[in-house]
Amino acid sequence: MLMAPEEKPTARPMLYEDALLERLEAGLRTALPKWGLGKDPKVKLLTVSENATYLVERADGSKMIFRVHRPDYHTEREIRSELAWVAALREDGVVETPETIPTEDGAPLASFSDGEATRHIAAFSFMAGKEPDADDDLVKWYGELGEINARLHGHARDWQRPEGFTRKTWNFDTIIGNGALWGEWSAAPGLTKEGHAILEKTADLLRQQTDAFGTGEDRFGLIHCDMRPANLLVDGDRLGVIDFDDCGFSWYAYDFAAAVSFLEHEPYLPDVMAAWVEGYRKQAPLSQEVAAALPMFVMLRRMQLTAWIASHGETETAQSMGEPYTEGTVTLGESYLAEHG
Repeated sequence: MLMAPEEKPTARPMLYEDALLERLEAGLRTALPKWGLGKDPKVKLLTVSENATYLVERADGSKMIFRVHRPDYHTEREIRSELAWVAALREDGVVETPETIPTEDGAPLASFSDGEATRHIAAFSFMAGKEPDADDDLVKWYGELGEINARLHGHARDWQRPEGFTRKTWNFDTIIGNGALWGEWSAAPGLTKEGHAILEKTADLLRQQTDAFGTGEDRFGLIHCDMRPANLLVDGDRLGVIDFDDCGFSWYAYDFAAAVSFLEHEPYLPDVMAAWVEGYRKQAPLSQEVAAALPMFVMLRRMQLTAWIASHGETETAQSMGEPYTEGTVTLGESYLAEHG
C-alpha cells in the first residue's frame, strides 16, 4: 500500500515487532544506493500489514515510496509482472498511478536477505492525496472509479502482455474455496455453529452462481483486485489509484466488489454501486447480466475478507474488525440467501 505522508500510519501489528522493523529498515537502507540515494536519507515507515511501505526523502526534498515485500506470497516474476502492467497503464494514459522507478542499472526490483527469506523491494514515485471517506462525495468518486475500471479492463483485454507475465488467478476456489489464498472463512473469530451453517449455504450458492456466470473473455481477465478507498488518492479533482500488489486474473465485476471492501453493510452501498455502473457505461458497455451480478461478487469478497481476518489475526485491521465483522458477514449471508437463494 502506498500512502501520502499526511496520512496516519496504522498501528504496528504484532507480526512486525521492533526487531523485525529494524531489520527491514536496515535492509532497505542497504538497497537505497541502487536508486542513487545519498547517505542516510530520511526514511519513514508509513504502513505495515504484510508488506512494509516507506517514504524516503532525498536531500533536495523530493520523495519516493518503497515497498518491502513480504516473503512467500508473490514470486519475483509475479512482482515484475505487476510493475510491467503499471508501467504500461501509465504509458497508455489509462489511470493516474505512481510511476515505477527502476534502479540506476535499470532493474525493476532490488532485494536483500532477511534471515532465510529474501525481501524484494519496489520503488514508486510519490503521489499526493488522501483516501476518500464517508465525509467525501463517495457517489461522485465511485462514478469516477467506474470509468477508471472500464478503461483499465479495456486495456487489460487489448494489452500484449510480456513473455513470462505471471499473476495469480482469483476464482471461486482461490477466493473462498479449497485453494483459498487468504485462508478459511470457517476459522472466522466468533463464528457460531448456526453462523457456520448459514455461511456454508452461502458459499455453496456462490459456487453455483459463479460457475453459471462463467469466465468468458468478456467478463474475466486482468484486474486491479483491490481498489478499496485505502488504495485511492483524491487530490482536487484527480482520483489516483495505487497498490497493484493483488492484481491478477478474475472477474471484471470483482473490481467493484473489492472497491467496497469493509463497506458491504453500509446503507449507501446501492448508491455507490449505481454510480460505478453509470461511470463504467460512460467508457464501455456493461451488460445488465454483469450489473445484476455485482451483489454476488460483493458477498464473495465479504467472505474472502472474513477469511483474511481469520488468518491475519496479528494485524491491526483484523484486530479492529474481530467478531463483529464475522457477525456482520453472517447477517449479510442470511440476507443474501433470502434474496438470491
